[in-house]
Amino acid sequence: MSSEEGAAASPREGRDAAVRRRGINKSFDGVRVLTDVDFEVRRGEVHALAGGNGAGKSTLMKILQGVYSLDAGEIEIDGRPVQLSSIQDARAAGIGMVFQEFSLVPTLTVAQNISLGVEPLGRMGLIRDREAARRAREVFAEMGVDVDPRAVVGDLGTAYWQLTEIAKALSQQARVLIMDEPTASLAKHEADTLFELVGRLTQRGISVIYISHRMEEVYRIADRITILRDGRRLLTGPLTEVTPEQIVQGIVGKEIEGQMSYQQRNAGGDAGEPVLELRDVTAGPRVQSISFTVARGEIVGLAGLMGSGRTELARVLFGIDPIRSGSLRLRGAELRLQGPQDAIRAGIALIPEDRRAQGLILDHSVRENLTLPLLGRMRRGPLLDDRKGRALARGLIERFKVKVADPDKPVRRLSGGNQQKVVIAKWLGTDPQILVMDEPTAGVDIGTKNEILAAIRSLADQGMAVLVISSEYPELLAVSDRVVVLRNGRVHRQLDRAEIPDENHLQLVVQGA
Repeated sequence: MSSEEGAAASPREGRDAAVRRRGINKSFDGVRVLTDVDFEVRRGEVHALAGGNGAGKSTLMKILQGVYSLDAGEIEIDGRPVQLSSIQDARAAGIGMVFQEFSLVPTLTVAQNISLGVEPLGRMGLIRDREAARRAREVFAEMGVDVDPRAVVGDLGTAYWQLTEIAKALSQQARVLIMDEPTASLAKHEADTLFELVGRLTQRGISVIYISHRMEEVYRIADRITILRDGRRLLTGPLTEVTPEQIVQGIVGKEIEGQMSYQQRNAGGDAGEPVLELRDVTAGPRVQSISFTVARGEIVGLAGLMGSGRTELARVLFGIDPIRSGSLRLRGAELRLQGPQDAIRAGIALIPEDRRAQGLILDHSVRENLTLPLLGRMRRGPLLDDRKGRALARGLIERFKVKVADPDKPVRRLSGGNQQKVVIAKWLGTDPQILVMDEPTAGVDIGTKNEILAAIRSLADQGMAVLVISSEYPELLAVSDRVVVLRNGRVHRQLDRAEIPDENHLQLVVQGA
């Protein structure tokens, strides 16, 4: 299937288009990113947008948001031609966006975040917090969810952040909602709540553009799908007529043999010598008396619901948060971490959960980001050897297959998958003994996902000790030799991979069954 023409009628066939775009073209620095892309979203439908990293999805959506101007093409909203020159223009036209990386202010309340920039003011110009809370309650009531508008966002779980983002967009009268990887940080039951909410929104006539790399979600929630590849529209059609194999092949341009993400790792080598040992480690409110080991050549998976202490433990292992009691041991010797520099010197590397906020300096170049942990290798006396830095960066780009036209351009211009490769590459460039990876495949396409899983396996085969934190149970089972399950900041179970027949079994263990 190459277009909508000739397709069987979808469940919402015949509805008017909420958004119609024709012949969209966009280039950056002379490099064509979008070429003659047509894209239509009908009223009240969920339209999935898929494509590999760098396919043009983000650029296409940012044009609709008014972030980027188009070079050529036309945009119609509700049948009327529009010019979207700014985010304000898009908002006035009824376009709302729920970002993968949350845009909320953690120190403000839910109501204050929803009304940020459009606060209700009193006679003296003071913000009317009660009115803001009242409006927020109305929006949540329309959404059919229960959220306290007076709660401070930073005190809430990720699912409530997501609901607040959606309420913020709807409070601004959004009729078209763009959702970018909305379940990336949600547990399964939280994702189910989100899907129910999307169903209620579409029944009210709100259109949803749903960007996701998770196949099962796309088939569960979407009516139609458009696939982009290399900046061009490959196909648009009803999900009832597009197979998963067509989607995968459309995204990566080839079949992915064996679907590595569902294969059990065949551990080998000389795994067994403990490299990292945690003894009754307690730190902050969410890390409570945790004990386990990670051996040379071993991959230990860390599973748990949101708030179980997974990310907090990763921060402890990298020296970000101090240990209150208990101890860490590295090859049998006690390890004292006063900060990340101590962890780096000890041979520990962390791939953080939020690559944009914690893993990259977005306005710096790809080369500068890659060489940031390697400045010691670039010194020539008191100065840095720029030529050596370029050689180091070039080697890492080639080794990890980072797609970048110019390493001296800002890293923010890369796709999400290539940004993640930069984060992984820069830390592996330090030759760590222990690699801690927090949600390493979040928000990347299936091709990049399998590349990352293959890299994790290869690193363990070479003798590295690896700790992988993931909400993606098939992937966790694909790479792990053992799985440690956390609940309420404590170790709930430790299971050998052979004890876990499938992801459903792991799901039950995580939930405490």
